[in-house]
Amino acid sequence: MPFSLRKIPFSVQILLGLVLGVALGFLARSNDLSWLTSTLHTVGSLFVQLLKLAVPPLVFTAIVVSVVSLRGVANAARLAVKTLMWFGITALIAVSIGIGLGLLTNPGRGVTLDLGGAAPPKNTGSWTDFLTGIVPTNPVGAFVEGNVLQIVFLAVVVGAAALLVGEPAEPFVALNRSLLEIVQKALWWVIRLAPIGTLGLIGNAVASYGWDLLAPLAKFTTAVYVGCAIVLFVVYPLVLILAGRLNPLRFFAGAWPAIELGFVSRSSVGTMPVTQRSVERLGVPREYASFAVPFGATTKMDGCAAIYPALAAIFVAQVFGVDLGIGDYLLIAFVSVVGSAATAGLTGAIVMLTLTLSTLGLPLAGAGLLLAIDPILDMIRTATNVAGQALVPTVVAAREGTLDRAAYESAGRRDLTDPEPVADTRPELSPVPA
Repeated sequence: MPFSLRKIPFSVQILLGLVLGVALGFLARSNDLSWLTSTLHTVGSLFVQLLKLAVPPLVFTAIVVSVVSLRGVANAARLAVKTLMWFGITALIAVSIGIGLGLLTNPGRGVTLDLGGAAPPKNTGSWTDFLTGIVPTNPVGAFVEGNVLQIVFLAVVVGAAALLVGEPAEPFVALNRSLLEIVQKALWWVIRLAPIGTLGLIGNAVASYGWDLLAPLAKFTTAVYVGCAIVLFVVYPLVLILAGRLNPLRFFAGAWPAIELGFVSRSSVGTMPVTQRSVERLGVPREYASFAVPFGATTKMDGCAAIYPALAAIFVAQVFGVDLGIGDYLLIAFVSVVGSAATAGLTGAIVMLTLTLSTLGLPLAGAGLLLAIDPILDMIRTATNVAGQALVPTVVAAREGTLDRAAYESAGRRDLTDPEPVADTRPELSPVPA
C-alpha cells in the first residue's frame, strides 16, 4: 500500500516539521547558508500570511451568524460576562506567578548591559489605545489592517442589528452563512500546510537568532519560560479539574496543534483559525466558540500581557536601580488584568511592556534592552496565550452545561484536519435555570 501523509496524525506532522526545522536552522546557522535561511524565512512568512488572510472574513461572518443564531441577548450577555470573568481570573493568577518569579529570581540583579544604547521601541502603549483600538474610524480600514478587535466590534454590532431587524435581514444573514462556509473550506487547505509552515518558522528562528543571544539574559529568559510552563502545565490543569471537572490530558490532546502552531508562528491572531477549530473539536458549541476565540485572540494574553510584563518590569527596575514597593506590584497586576486589550492590533508584548513601564514611571528605554531576545521569548509567550484562549471557552462551556463531553473525551483521538463534520449532540445555548 503506498505511503500517505494522511495516515500520520496532524499533531505528529507538526512535530516532525518542528524537528526538521530545528535541524535545518542549525545547519544554516553553523554553515552560514544564507540561501537556506532566506528560504526558511519565506516559507514561514507565506504560511503566516495565509493564516492571517483568512482571519478577517472568518471573524466577521462567524460572529454575525453566531449573534443571529443565539436568538437571545440575555444568553449572549451572560456568556460574555462569564468569559471576561475567567479571562480576568486566569490573568490575575498568571501575573501573580510572574511577580513571584521576579521576586524569587531577581532577573536584573548583576546584569551588565549598555544602557546608553537602549532606546524606547517604536511601538509604545497608552491607555487611550484601549478605546481607540476597539472602535474603528473606518470599517474598511479595520479589514485592510486586520485589526481583529475592531472587526469583532463591527460584527457584534451588525449581528445584533440583524437580529433586531428580523425577517428583512435574512438574505444578509444567509449571505454571511454562505461566506462562512467558503472561508472554512479555504481555511481547511491552509491548515493542511501547517507542518510545512512550522518547518519554515522554527527553522528561520534558529538560523537567525540561535541561542547565543540568551547568554547575557539567561536568568530572565529562564524565568519567562518557567513562568509560562507553570501556567501551562500547573495552573491550567488545575482550572480544568476544579472549575470544569475535566481531564487536562484530553484538553491538551485536543488543543495541542494550536499550541504548537502558536509556539512557532508567534502570532495569536494568525493561529486563531486553528484555535477555533481545536476548541470546537473539544466540544465547545460553535456559536459560543465564534465569540470567545476571536475575543481571546486580542485580549486573552497570559504570556504576553501578564507573565512577561511582570517579569520584565522587575528586570528593568533592577537594571536601572529602582526599588519597587507593594503598591507597584499591585499596579502591575492591575495593568495586566485590565490593560491587555490595549495591545489589540499592535505589537502585543512590546506595547504591553511599555504600557506597564510608563504606568510605573520606569524608563521606556528599558524595553529596548530586551528586543534582541524578544523572538525567542515570544515563542513560549504565544503558546501560553493560545492555550489560555482555548482553555476559557472550554471551562465556561463545561460550567454552563453546553460542552459536548463525548467530543471532549475523544478530541485527542480525532485528527484536527479531518474534513468530516462531527455529529453535534450538544445542548442548545439557553440560560441554565438557577
